[in-house]
Amino acid sequence: WRRWPLGVFVITAVPGVLMTSLGYPVDLLIGPTVAVYLLAASRQRQTPWTARTTAIVAGLFAAYLAAAATAQDGFPALALLHTGMAFAIAWFAGDRTRLRREQMAELRERAARAERDAERERLLAVAEERARIARDLHDSAGHAINVIAVRAGAARLRQDPDRSLLALKDIEELARQTAGEIDQIVGTLRDGSTDHAPAGLASLTTLIAQHTAAGLRVTLDTKGEPTPLTASADQAAYRILQEALTNAAQHGSGSARIELAYMAAAVDLNVTNPVRIGATPREAGGHGLIGMHERATLLGGTLQTCRANGSFRLHARIPYGARRP
Repeated sequence: WRRWPLGVFVITAVPGVLMTSLGYPVDLLIGPTVAVYLLAASRQRQTPWTARTTAIVAGLFAAYLAAAATAQDGFPALALLHTGMAFAIAWFAGDRTRLRREQMAELRERAARAERDAERERLLAVAEERARIARDLHDSAGHAINVIAVRAGAARLRQDPDRSLLALKDIEELARQTAGEIDQIVGTLRDGSTDHAPAGLASLTTLIAQHTAAGLRVTLDTKGEPTPLTASADQAAYRILQEALTNAAQHGSGSARIELAYMAAAVDLNVTNPVRIGATPREAGGHGLIGMHERATLLGGTLQTCRANGSFRLHARIPYGARRP
């Protein structure tokens, strides 16, 4: 009866009309009234009240009034009043039920959509956090491993014990420093805090000293008045320079030049190093450049690389504020 309320209306209304026409008093059609309620309650928003349904309901209602008029030998005012009011109330109640059902379904859909959106945001946040951790680990560990490899090669020189001991000392200090950075990254991941002080341009001198001790000749040229950067911009600038020097040590011929220019709204980073003979453009790039480009882009900056005349050049521009594009 819920699937075919119109059929229920016809089945219940026809006997009422017949009984009224035969002279049996039927003041209120209970069955058709319930069917009218079902018609209104089961109607979907996309399936409005059709002309066929209207014709069937109106036709049977008119037939009932005609039968009542014949049985009473006059105008069936009482039957019209009772049945008309019953049908109107049933229709109103059914329509309110339908609206309530649709509202509840819409609320459930909104809740499910909000839950899906929240889950999507959570997954995106997790992916961004993983990418950030991967970049930090790549920058810290990659730099340390490269310097350790160079210093370990120097420590193998048996004819120079003092140099070997100095190289081992540098390896120990760098290993401890890198372990501390990794512990800091993992600790941040565990407790979710972001108030630690990451490495910034203030540590650039230490970074250059580490590479110099490993055999890379680094020159630094600073232009303009140093301007404070936000924490994220400061860390991004440092990590970009760290990765650039690591690439210069791995793929270069032993020297690198850093130009640090403080502009009106951003700091320009330029790193140039001769490329080792036999190094391909793919070797001079790698995943490290992808991480550097992401760091610059996330802060509204730019990063470009090129290779010409036997040298590899990296240019990055980092805005002082953490403005996103």
